[in-house]
Amino acid sequence: MSLPLGGTLALIGAGKMGGALLEGWLRQGIDPAQVVAFDPHPPPEMAAVLKERKIRHNPDPAALERLEAVLVAVKPQFMDEALAQAKPLARHRPLVISVAAGKTIATFEQWGGKDAAVVRAMPNTPAAVGRGITAMVANAQVDERQRALALELLSAVGEVVTLEDEALLDAVTAVSGSGPAYVFYLTECLAAAGRAAGLDEALAVQLARATVAGAGELMRQSGLPAEVLRQNVTSPKGTTQAALDVLMADDGLAPLLRKAVDAAQRRSRELGKG
Repeated sequence: MSLPLGGTLALIGAGKMGGALLEGWLRQGIDPAQVVAFDPHPPPEMAAVLKERKIRHNPDPAALERLEAVLVAVKPQFMDEALAQAKPLARHRPLVISVAAGKTIATFEQWGGKDAAVVRAMPNTPAAVGRGITAMVANAQVDERQRALALELLSAVGEVVTLEDEALLDAVTAVSGSGPAYVFYLTECLAAAGRAAGLDEALAVQLARATVAGAGELMRQSGLPAEVLRQNVTSPKGTTQAALDVLMADDGLAPLLRKAVDAAQRRSRELGKG
């Protein structure tokens, strides 16, 4: 890594997101000897990575030395148990980075004690292929070196944006955290519409998947706004315009997505109170 660790990095939770981050760190050249993983039942593929790279798995937390950072990638419903088991790590006063939806900075300040340095982050599932985007916000105790370390660790799986207001993470969760599921569902719906139009299932699925993936890649590589790309592919009075007249109607896609994002944002806030 371009910013070497001065001590040990503990990963709590080696599931999909934690595993994606770990594999990203390894690709970037982190020394496996500086990483420890805590997960009672990691997925088989991650258990294999831990074994192959000789990463310490479930060591005695009280025996660790020079712990510099802890990254928590545990589902919210298992958080209390995981933090209780990892409580001995707090004595090192490490930088705490959480990628758990809905769990506030205050949760980890309570775990880490007075003046705990905490970064709360929200990545999304394209992190699994190095194409995620993560928003992060730090509390006042995070110094510049810790902020740089957090950015380095999180950027192993894609882009990182920084926020100053923790409250905005609920909106981030609703847009980019949950957003991949909306795109996957759009692909499902496009394939179903193709079947209804007379295509066989395999062809409809192939066309829908390639279209959504290709459009995303075109948007990424071109750097053009989505609005411009939409206009470029829309001929006046053509087939695309006919479809967009439906999607862009007052009761079309835009108000439906606003309702969906609002529902996700409200649920994120509820999780934060749990």
